[in-house]
Amino acid sequence: MSEPDFRHEEAAPARPVAGVDEAGRGPWAGPVVAAAVILDPARIPPGLNDSKKLSAPRREALLAALRDVAEIGLGVASVEEIDRLNILRAADLAMRRALEALSRPAGFALIDGNRVPPGLPCPAAALVKGDARALSVAAASIVAKVERDRIMAALAELHPGYGWERNAGYGVPAHLAALRAQGITPHHRRSFRPILNMLCEENLRDH
Repeated sequence: MSEPDFRHEEAAPARPVAGVDEAGRGPWAGPVVAAAVILDPARIPPGLNDSKKLSAPRREALLAALRDVAEIGLGVASVEEIDRLNILRAADLAMRRALEALSRPAGFALIDGNRVPPGLPCPAAALVKGDARALSVAAASIVAKVERDRIMAALAELHPGYGWERNAGYGVPAHLAALRAQGITPHHRRSFRPILNMLCEENLRDH
């Protein structure tokens, strides 16, 4: 597959163009984090790509480079908001917050995925596999991933044993084993299985 390029940004109907992506829809614990990135076409860091295709050190280096040359907005939706709204609406909220956090308003946004969240502060288009196709969306995927990983590493220090510094809250076997041994933390998503199942079991035992 080809590397992401700047064609989608150049074809957008208004400027500046922000790429938007989120990280953390699937994990059992922690917030969902979104980023909006406006790139300067003359100062694009080399090596931008879908964050999933890059090593952790490479993502960190690219985030540092982006902070010097791009405009970045971050948006977070909390575990409470995920449980109250559902993960899709919470991810929409995080993306809206990321666009609103930019230092200047975007004229147009390219959203990774197959749908445009409602209520965005600018016109937008959805771009399937946008993080592998458009440079600004690739940049947003890197920012969102690194920032969320940092949040999960900090939470891992408060709640050791779940391996969040390694698994970022995803449902790997070690995380499940720790849930069964240590119980549910305030940072676990109560609307997600198996946390929901565990809470139901506790409820049944208590009655």
